[in-house]
Amino acid sequence: MSALTSSYVGTVLDAETRKPIENAFVTLGATVVRTDPNGRFTIDGRGEQLGIRAYGHVRREVPLVNFNRDRSVFTLSPFIPKALYLSFYGVGDKRLRQSALGLIQHTQVNALVIDLKGDRGDVSFKSVIPLATQIGARKITTIKDINALVNELHARGIYLIGRIVVFKDDPLAKARPDLALRTTEGAIWRDREGLSWPDPFNKTVWNYNIDLAEEAARAGFDEIQFDYVRFPDSMEPVYPVPNTEENRVKAITGFLASARKRLVPYNVFLAADIFGYVAWNTDDTHIGQKLQNLAEVLDYLSLMLYPSGFKFGIPGYLDPVQHPREIVLLSLEKAQQRSGLPALRFRPWLQAFRDYAFDRRWFRTPQIRAQIEAAEHFGSDGWMLWNPHNLYGDGLQDQPNPGRNVFTP
Repeated sequence: MSALTSSYVGTVLDAETRKPIENAFVTLGATVVRTDPNGRFTIDGRGEQLGIRAYGHVRREVPLVNFNRDRSVFTLSPFIPKALYLSFYGVGDKRLRQSALGLIQHTQVNALVIDLKGDRGDVSFKSVIPLATQIGARKITTIKDINALVNELHARGIYLIGRIVVFKDDPLAKARPDLALRTTEGAIWRDREGLSWPDPFNKTVWNYNIDLAEEAARAGFDEIQFDYVRFPDSMEPVYPVPNTEENRVKAITGFLASARKRLVPYNVFLAADIFGYVAWNTDDTHIGQKLQNLAEVLDYLSLMLYPSGFKFGIPGYLDPVQHPREIVLLSLEKAQQRSGLPALRFRPWLQAFRDYAFDRRWFRTPQIRAQIEAAEHFGSDGWMLWNPHNLYGDGLQDQPNPGRNVFTP
């Protein structure tokens, strides 16, 4: 089918309330526009379908051969993701995967965050990007057929988030030492885990990760989530440009802006994992993450609000593991206050693992429910549970929330 070139006018409404959706995204090829306060849009371009999406709603595609110029009204269904994380190995483990699917069937959970490029830089699916094979990131395959996986999980009504670890990439830095961060003596720098990192300023590094994101978007993932989209939390590495806040922020924001531009044709949501203290700090937390800059280039800000990660506490709560609800709620409120963003632009990571920084307590139903209730009270676009072993069950409600728990891709 040949691509069509024309001008298209339409209106986007909420499927439940029938009210106009302001600032919805409408895409046609590489062109993107936003709807006005009445939900109306006009878009010119070349392509075979319109992509339409809005915060807190399910995205959709409209084939242009079905475009009705006399009645061009499109509805988007409200949807709030509540997700479990499946790691590089977890997604390929039948027992862990089936356990997660069972929870989705019987609880409020309706989404999965799946590792496409994990914490050690390995790519879990059969990527066709030459660099992934050249650097040895494709030695282990845990997703045998990414398209089949997406189709199967979508058929089950599951919202899919593809997680891509960006600037923590040991295979890339090892295989391409010209891209690796260095020590002052010139050796390849390694973090506390003994892993090397590529240069966050380097466009080759940017493009490799955006190429992977494009593959995930083509496969049908609903959202791309970049993790470790930051500088190392160490002042040791040497960079090709001065390690200033301005340069760090420019690099991180620049990468995300480039990714956003490349992903426009796929009508996919874009998110990034952000240090919890970024909600509170007015600087870039020395890692290049600054709230107001991130807000300009992301759809969803995924603050990692694990109480164990707040080693200095927050004002009024110096022992955060004893106050999981306050940590989550007050951090989200602070982030909203500082950014001016609506609550639907945030979807936090919540702690579903044992404390490692304070008293080593297990986070079970009381602690997990407290965090979930805080996120829901705030009104965030759902939440995500992190457990590195992919073991879940505590703290989840047995009955799904009607209406907004249903995902129809």
